[in-house]
Amino acid sequence: MQRNLVFVYGTLRQNEFNHKCLTEEENGRSRLIDIGTTKEKYPLVIASRYNIPYALAAPGKGEYIEGEVYEVDDKMLATLDKLEDHPRYYERKIIKVLLQKSREEVDCWIYLLFKYKPHMMELPFLKAYSSSGNHGKSYCARYLRQGPEEEYWTDVKFVEPTFDCIS
Repeated sequence: MQRNLVFVYGTLRQNEFNHKCLTEEENGRSRLIDIGTTKEKYPLVIASRYNIPYALAAPGKGEYIEGEVYEVDDKMLATLDKLEDHPRYYERKIIKVLLQKSREEVDCWIYLLFKYKPHMMELPFLKAYSSSGNHGKSYCARYLRQGPEEEYWTDVKFVEPTFDCIS
């Protein structure tokens, strides 16, 4: 198996809605390595009309995020890229993660939201995500969402304005 380590912090975690994506063989192969914590702080928030967990690309702010580290093959990594709509929505980046059992520091892929709206930095920062947490914000699965995906992206994604030059 190609050694791609992926740090998952949201709905891909065990007992969360999208975890089945990591376990279905047609998506590729994956193996849980350990529980881990980001070596650097990141804001982990719940946002959008569908209560989606987002790790924001603002290193040094927020909390040390707890999640799971998986070893995945290239096919599974491509599946995860499709699920996270990398690079149009989330962007995949390598970060340092500290494994719980071995205390080893490893390089892992993480899916971050880079171009987020400023108000997201004012939301409560989480250390760990659970859809059934005491935050009271139930995750809404994709198949239950109304309208095109890009429509709810406007809840969280900052889009650079374009200007037409008139001469």
